[in-house]
Amino acid sequence: MFLRTSIVLFFVFFFCTVAVAQRRGSQVVDDSTRNVYGPNTTKWITEKDLFYDRNNYQPIDTSILNYHRWNYVNRLNNTYKDLGNVGTPLFPVFPSLEGSIGVSTGFRVYDPYFLTEEPKYFDTKSPYTRMRLIWGGQGRAMTRVEFSRNINERWNFGFNYRPILVDKQILRNGKGDRQTVSHYYDIYTAYRSENNKYQVLFNYRRIRHSVVEMGGINIIATTADSTYQSLFNPNNSPKLTAAKSVQLQNQAHLFQQYRITNGLQLYHLSDIGKKVNTYKDNLDTDPASYYDNAIHVDETPNEASDSTRFSYWTNELGVKGKIRKIFYNGYVKNRAYKFRYKYITEDTLDIPLTDNEYYIGGRLSYEHDSLTHITAWLEYLDGGNYRAEATLKSRWLDASAIQLLSKPPFVYNAYRGSFDLWNNRFKNTFSTQLEAFGKFQFGRLFVSPGVKFTSLRDYIYFRKDVYPGTSQKVLPIQSSGKQELLSPELRLEVKFFRNMHLRPQVIYSSFLSNDDDALRVPELFVNTQLAYENQIFNKHLEVQIGIDFHWKSAYYDYAYDPAMQQFYTQDQVKSPSFPLTDVFFNGKMKRGRFFFKYNNLVQAFTQSGYLSTPVYPGQRNIMDFGFELLLFD
Repeated sequence: MFLRTSIVLFFVFFFCTVAVAQRRGSQVVDDSTRNVYGPNTTKWITEKDLFYDRNNYQPIDTSILNYHRWNYVNRLNNTYKDLGNVGTPLFPVFPSLEGSIGVSTGFRVYDPYFLTEEPKYFDTKSPYTRMRLIWGGQGRAMTRVEFSRNINERWNFGFNYRPILVDKQILRNGKGDRQTVSHYYDIYTAYRSENNKYQVLFNYRRIRHSVVEMGGINIIATTADSTYQSLFNPNNSPKLTAAKSVQLQNQAHLFQQYRITNGLQLYHLSDIGKKVNTYKDNLDTDPASYYDNAIHVDETPNEASDSTRFSYWTNELGVKGKIRKIFYNGYVKNRAYKFRYKYITEDTLDIPLTDNEYYIGGRLSYEHDSLTHITAWLEYLDGGNYRAEATLKSRWLDASAIQLLSKPPFVYNAYRGSFDLWNNRFKNTFSTQLEAFGKFQFGRLFVSPGVKFTSLRDYIYFRKDVYPGTSQKVLPIQSSGKQELLSPELRLEVKFFRNMHLRPQVIYSSFLSNDDDALRVPELFVNTQLAYENQIFNKHLEVQIGIDFHWKSAYYDYAYDPAMQQFYTQDQVKSPSFPLTDVFFNGKMKRGRFFFKYNNLVQAFTQSGYLSTPVYPGQRNIMDFGFELLLFD
C-alpha cells in the first residue's frame, strides 16, 4: 500500500513539474545566446547541514578526479572487499563499529548498496538531469539517472534511479546470464514556508538487491599449476548454481522543523521501513554436501527457503538552536520494531521479537569558522546502552572518538534455517574507536600522518571450528577477552613536473591484543596512484591519466557463508598478497565526463590473479568504459 501511494505521489509531482515548465517556457539565455545555467547555478545541501543550521549549499560535482572508480570496492578506497564481482556481498577490511546501539538484524553485507548515498536536497534555477552509463567488460553494467528541479523558489522535487546489472564472471552462459540484479530508487522533496520559519524534507528509498550465490569455485588443477594458480583456471566451475540471496529494503523519512527564533527551534524526525533477507537453494540441483548441516525445515523436500523480516518505526522529537557560534540540541526518541523469523516464534526464545526502545540524547557543536568546528553527541538507551561521540575538524587536524555499548544483533542471538540452528543469550558489546590525522602543506607536498585505535570487548563474530554436538562448522561466538588494534597511517600527495601527482597511502596494523584470534586484518595495506592531470587542446579537454595500485600483505582473510550471508574467521585458506594494478583515462569536455579503465593489468602478463575472498577469485583483467552527461534545461 505504501509503495503504491509513493508511486502515485511520484507521478503527481512529475506532472506538476511538467505543468510548471510549460508555463515558464524554456529557460532564459543571456544576450550572447549562451545558456547561463550550469553546475554553479544548481546547488545541493544535506539534511545534516540543515539540521546544524549550516547554509552550506554546494555546486554539483563535475571533477574527473578518480572518476573511473565506479564499483563500490574502488569507491570505498579498497577498505571493503567483495566476492570478486560487482554487486556481491561487501565486508570491511578493518573493523568498523555498529551503526546503532539498539537492536539490528545483523544482515549487513548488502547494506552499503543502500546506505552509502542518501538523497541530497537541491536548489535549482533550471531543471537538472544527470545521466551516467557504465559498460564494464563481460556484461558488468551500472546506470545512474538523477533529476531535480524547483517547482518554485521554496519547493524542490527530485528522484534517483540506480540499477546494477552484472553477469556472472565464472562459466557465463552468454550475455544476460546475471549474477547481480539490483534496482534502487528514491524520490525526495524539500519545502520551506514563505517566512522561512517552517521547513520539511521527505524522501522515500527502496532497493531490491538480488545475487546468485556461487559458493566459491571447484578447483581444477593441472600438473603445471600451483595450488594458487589453479584458482584462476578458466575451466573452474562454481560450487553452487541454484542458490540466490535477496535483500529488500525500503524507508520513508520525514524531517520537519519550526523556527521560533534562531536560538529556539522545534523539530520532528520520523523513519518507517523494513528490511527483508531471504536465501533459497534447490538441493536437487546443488550438492547437499556443500552445507555442513541440513535441517530441512521447508515444506518442499530438498528446497531451502529461509527468510527474516525486520520492520521499524522511529520518531524523534527535540529542540535545537544556534546562539552565535554554538549549536545545541536535545531530544527524546522512540523506536518500535518487530523482527520475524520464518521458522521461529517468540515463545521459543528468551528475547523479545517485538518491542519499543526509548532514547534520550543531545548534541553540542562549536563552529569557529567554516573550516573549524567541534561536535559532541551523547545518546542513552533505556536499559544502559549508550553512544558517546566527538569530532574535531580543523585546518591542521581532524580527529574523532566514539564509544558504544550496543545490543547484539538478532542473527547472533538466534537463528533457525534450512542449514543453521542456534539459540544464544549474548551480552552487550563494548567498543571504542579513536583516530587523529594531521594535515600539512609544504609547497607541492601534502602530508597527512595519523593513527587509528580500535578496542572491542565481548565482541561477537562468526567462526569456523569444530563444535561438539553438532555438524555445524560456522557459528556465532562471543569473545571472552578483548581485541585492541593500533593502525598508524601515512597519506601523501606530491606534485612534480608541473602536472604529475603521486598519492600514496600506507596503513600498518598491529594487534596489542587479539584474544580468540577474533579479528583478521592485513599487517600492511597500500594504495597508490600516479597520475598526469592537465587541460589540453587549448583547454577544451581536461584529463587525468594514470595508474592505481593496491596491495595488502598475505593473511587468513574472512571467508563467506552464503546461507547465512555472513563472513567468518577461518584458518584453512591464506589469501596471498597481489599487486592489483589498474590503468585509467578520465576526461571531461564541456559538461560531459567519460573514462576508460583496464582492470588488473598484472594478470594480463602473469595469468595469475588475486583472491577477493577465500576461494573467490577477484576481478580478472578486463576493460571498462563509462560516460556521463549533465543537462540544465
